[in-house]
Amino acid sequence: MSESSSVPVHRPARRGEPLQRLLFGGVYGSVLASALAAALDHEGRPADPGYDALWVTLAAIASAAAHGYAHSIAHRTEEDTQVTASAVRSMLTEWPLVAAVVPTVAALLGSYALWWSEESAVEVALGINMVALFGWGVWAARVAGRGWPASLRVGGVDVLIGLFIVIANVVSK
Repeated sequence: MSESSSVPVHRPARRGEPLQRLLFGGVYGSVLASALAAALDHEGRPADPGYDALWVTLAAIASAAAHGYAHSIAHRTEEDTQVTASAVRSMLTEWPLVAAVVPTVAALLGSYALWWSEESAVEVALGINMVALFGWGVWAARVAGRGWPASLRVGGVDVLIGLFIVIANVVSK
């Protein structure tokens, strides 16, 4: 069926799309979790790592929903009749972004359980997220067919994003 006809053409999703979403969500979620953790500031009040863990989780869910919804709207055509279902499906495919904040939330929950201070939890989370960013970068480059040296460089650039957040955190506090 041609694209100029009035009947919509349904194309199957590209084979690499789920992997691309996983890689994108992993990088985006790791950066988001790092930025949120670094921004935690209690302005003279006692730390509340339980609340902070919930806040990071809800912010990640809201970001994933907004990203999925934006994709749904951007790809919407006038023939779409199932807009709500399409938007919900698109939002649910953003689960890797939410999953990527789990190490940060776990570190904060460890602080809530009094295993360590919230400051230590944030430092651990930032370290874990930098390692994750390196891994996401290397994996993405390998999937794209790059050799090991180029993949390690991509991972290094991803680490620089995490390092920027760590430096901004130190300078701002």
